[in-house]
Amino acid sequence: MRPARLGPGDVLRVGAVGLRTRPLRAFLSALGIAIGIAAMVAVVGISSSSRAELDRRLSALGTNLLTVAPGKTLTGDEARLPVEAEAMVGRIAPVNEVSAIGEVPETKIFRTGKIPKARTNGLTAYAVRTNLLETVAAELRTGTWLNAATGRYPAVVLGSAAAERLGIGRPGPDVQILVGDRMFTVVGVLAPAALAPELDEAALIGWPVAKSALTFDGRPTTVYARSADSEVESVRDVLGSTANPEAPSEVDVSRPSDALAARQAADQAFTALLLGLGAVALLVGGVGVANTMVISVLERRSEIGLRRSLGATRGQVRIQFLAESLLLSALGGLGGAVLGSGVTAGYAVYQGWPSVVPLWAVSGGIGATLAIGALAGLYPAVRASGLSPTEALATP
Repeated sequence: MRPARLGPGDVLRVGAVGLRTRPLRAFLSALGIAIGIAAMVAVVGISSSSRAELDRRLSALGTNLLTVAPGKTLTGDEARLPVEAEAMVGRIAPVNEVSAIGEVPETKIFRTGKIPKARTNGLTAYAVRTNLLETVAAELRTGTWLNAATGRYPAVVLGSAAAERLGIGRPGPDVQILVGDRMFTVVGVLAPAALAPELDEAALIGWPVAKSALTFDGRPTTVYARSADSEVESVRDVLGSTANPEAPSEVDVSRPSDALAARQAADQAFTALLLGLGAVALLVGGVGVANTMVISVLERRSEIGLRRSLGATRGQVRIQFLAESLLLSALGGLGGAVLGSGVTAGYAVYQGWPSVVPLWAVSGGIGATLAIGALAGLYPAVRASGLSPTEALATP
């Protein structure tokens, strides 16, 4: 008489027997798998969400901003840009926006005149053009920006970090700081400037008042230029020789969006490390599943003997324990995928990022758990099917 064949439904039912009869052990074993999968999905999801946020920010800010700054002379000293550098850059045909800042040397910034001179807070005073915000795609957090009128008087806009260090939350007519030896009224505070981070730790004053009231010689220290995306590379090639025709090798030309992309590449290297840790956690979970299945075979020898004596074949016993291992791993994989996706969504909402969980990460994670489950259950399944009915029934 040929033994009855097990259909897919029968395999699931017999495979779930061990899970139903030992729920706590099954839960703890599945939890090990879930932690590994959750770690991997969350790491990939958070990294992808961060990358999507960077792409969104770059799309909003624009990637066509170039900066010109002084480099080094042949003797290793700090070079200087000509006074006419900004105007000459503005004459490049594809350039449609140009602005500049100039460092005011030997100018310390304090909340009041009673602060010790040594406590400078690491802030820098810059003379700025009135069109700076539009050129570098920066925004005001509060207050107003400098204009043609306020740029001639002692008014100052603080970068985000500068305002925090000086303890200034909001600007106002009665809020003043000491810039050099003169009091300036704070009229605005910037939000963090992604493409011009040097502005975050700066006090920004008008170009005219910097020349008339402070020690500013009118030389720009950074020139910002925008052009059409298709013209960025051609503009970049001529910026150095245009900004300083006498010494083009003493000019540094950069693209701020490249720095953001490089930082993202560094984040990806860190992500690879975290993925490795998640893989280790997944491996530990697989060992837990294998351990659970081996113990299950030892505890259920009488059940195996009874099934074998009632006509179950070695293949059917093997399929039963293999299915149990796969079910255990699948439960852990699905739970880990849900948990990892939830962690990603929660962190993305907290950071204000778009939530991105790649489908390949979820499907790959679940596939990995099934592969681990199959490997973890293979030896216990083979061992169970190798028991003879008399040997198994004789076990107390």
